[in-house]
Amino acid sequence: MPVTTWNRKSLLKLKYKAAGRRLCTLLLSAACCLAGLTACGSGDGTKVVFTTGFGRNEVFRIEDEVCTKPEILVYLTTVQNQYESVYGVEIWNTALDGVTLEENVKETVLARIAQIKSMYLLAKDRGVTLDPDEEERVGRAAEEYYASLNETEIELMGISQDLAESMYREYALADKVYRQIIQDINPEISDDEARTITVQHIFFSTVMRDGAGNRILYPENQKQAVLERAREVRELAVDGEHDFAELAAQYSEDPTVTYSFGKGEMDPAFEEAAFNLETDEVSQVVETESGYHIIKCLNTFDREETDANKQKIVEERRREVFGEEYDAFVATLVRSLNEELWEKLTLLHDSRVTTSNFFEVYAKYFPR
Repeated sequence: MPVTTWNRKSLLKLKYKAAGRRLCTLLLSAACCLAGLTACGSGDGTKVVFTTGFGRNEVFRIEDEVCTKPEILVYLTTVQNQYESVYGVEIWNTALDGVTLEENVKETVLARIAQIKSMYLLAKDRGVTLDPDEEERVGRAAEEYYASLNETEIELMGISQDLAESMYREYALADKVYRQIIQDINPEISDDEARTITVQHIFFSTVMRDGAGNRILYPENQKQAVLERAREVRELAVDGEHDFAELAAQYSEDPTVTYSFGKGEMDPAFEEAAFNLETDEVSQVVETESGYHIIKCLNTFDREETDANKQKIVEERRREVFGEEYDAFVATLVRSLNEELWEKLTLLHDSRVTTSNFFEVYAKYFPR
């Protein structure tokens, strides 16, 4: 069987995904997959080698860790049925820029499994093991998942209870090494750093799109006309006779009027103007890369949102710390892909295959 080096873009990109959440939430739902149809980081420093051969069902290797066809099919089938439960089977007829959703999901699943395998190897490297209680939960999770499958699902995916147990064990160890590395990262976050405000805005675009979706800036004379219109609407917004939300409904080119956000989440010019407003104050016309904005501050400090943002910042810093160690470790790993087998793998379009609970079962026995 022909063998190629690890040459998939999503497989070479094994850096820890800084935008992701805690490991056990990466693939718990179709929503997570919809939000993350990209690979993880860059592949600088990757070692790739030619391999003499793979076993019949081996899809890829990372060092001595092997991923088999049944493992891929468990992930693929779980994600497939989560999609179909929300969007129906017609979802697979969609494509973007010539890439089908099935191809995109395959690449995403491949990257996710490669990440789990890499984190499992990191756990082994750090001497992280599961305690007896965790091992017992792994076994019960595998037993429950396997018992939920019908004969067709077992046959087409090629899954066994022992393999399900091995997959859950790797997942649990990957999760545990993440928690071990970040356990002492508890930075103090001030109210000012995490402050969240709520504003309304009226937006006037100065950008258009061509047939290929590329951004095209308005010519200067057209942009000036937009600015004049924005200034006129701003005068209405501060005359005491017009409701700001009604003006937004009439004039704004953004269907979303109200935004709540913290520092570093919006365009810098928009953010600077918004954070300098008092409650009920209306800004001058603010220019960003996309156009002109009139901003009204509704709330200069949201206690509940600020506290939530503090936790978000803490989690981001924990992921950054973990990412540094993970990236350095991954750069040392040798990996290879069985290109021929990978190309042949497809979704299981069989009405008898409906399983979608692999990650839900994990979350039941290893809750956050």
